[in-house]
Amino acid sequence: MKIELAYGRVGLEVSLPETASPTIIRKPAMPIPDDANALVQKALANPVDAKPLDELAKNARSVCILICDITRPVPNHLFLRPLIEILHAAGVPKSGITVLVATGLHRPNLHEELEELIGDPWVQQNVSVVNHYARNEADCVSLGVTEKHQVPVGLNRLFVDADIKIATGLVEPHFMAGYSGGRKVIAPGVAHHETIRTFHSARFMESPFATSCNLDNNPLHETQLEIVQMLEGPVLSLNTVIDEHRNLAFVSFGEVIASHIQAVEFARQSCEVSVGRKFKTVLTSSAGYPLDKTYYQTVKGMVTPLDILEPGGDLIIVSECSEGFGSDEFLRAQKKLVSLGVDAFLDSLQQKTLADVDEWQTEMQLKPMRVGRIKLFAPGLSGPLKACTGVEPVDNLDQAIAESLSAQGDAQLAVIPEGPYVVPFAR
Repeated sequence: MKIELAYGRVGLEVSLPETASPTIIRKPAMPIPDDANALVQKALANPVDAKPLDELAKNARSVCILICDITRPVPNHLFLRPLIEILHAAGVPKSGITVLVATGLHRPNLHEELEELIGDPWVQQNVSVVNHYARNEADCVSLGVTEKHQVPVGLNRLFVDADIKIATGLVEPHFMAGYSGGRKVIAPGVAHHETIRTFHSARFMESPFATSCNLDNNPLHETQLEIVQMLEGPVLSLNTVIDEHRNLAFVSFGEVIASHIQAVEFARQSCEVSVGRKFKTVLTSSAGYPLDKTYYQTVKGMVTPLDILEPGGDLIIVSECSEGFGSDEFLRAQKKLVSLGVDAFLDSLQQKTLADVDEWQTEMQLKPMRVGRIKLFAPGLSGPLKACTGVEPVDNLDQAIAESLSAQGDAQLAVIPEGPYVVPFAR
């Protein structure tokens, strides 16, 4: 039996042993509208808990529109121009409109990559498009400290000072914050590095509530909501949901918290899949391009299927890693993990109130390492880099699957072609 996994831009075909009995876990088919542009226009015309955008924009002179960075397949080409045209028609000068790439602590998106991200040349020809740099002190303004979790809040000055603030993005499961999109595009998207490093420290990451698809008592989500409420003026969001084939299925627009929750409720229907059991072998992916460009992002695919992995089982993941490992900081954290081991590495994290940049991704990798064995098929990584992953490298994927089924003594396996965009539950 052959199965195609999301991998790079073209996918990866895998051959399962004849004796294998796979359970394929994917999103149920979503109703896809014939006209994606009409879906966007309908959402813009019917804002959730907010006045119409053209009415809000009548007295505005500045607008900041946040977009996700290149790691998310957001259909920016469908909604950026309509947003800008509404704002400009209402009286906002094009010189007062900024599209800000919410990079968090990721690298900036520049040149051809930025053009791909925006997806519409008209946007760059008419308004300013810039990247957020979390480590540039002068670019950020302090808003104080959150009440519940005592997080110092700094955000990009362009966003804070704008008369109208709009966060746009993709709503999908997120292995720390429950769901992406909405408030998450603001923080960590355009947050100061100390803000990001505080609510990505061990006291947040080790919370049992900081997990995929959960917003209840999730300390990251709670902090993000508090940060949104510190902002003045209209704070809006445009949220998209896509299907397995990257078709636009849903759009919500309006007040940032209410419109985001509306998109989350839609996404839950397809992204959360009840399987009814655990498996000794789980085969998954890192969701293909653009998420599987680096090993850093690959960790997400290791964490999201944990509810269905039997203790002592094998989690086999494929990721192209076309750009290699990720940041230098992440590489240092992985080397430290390999050197210290799981327990000592975690102990070192729990001594800190401010996490080192990107080491939280290594901390998240500890979660699957505590449950079973991780086997990684990532041809884009060199031998020395594979050694820094702390997991078992696989050169022959078909063979690795057959060996796992044999060693586990169970022909049943779970296959998740779309990786972290689908979260299976054993319930």
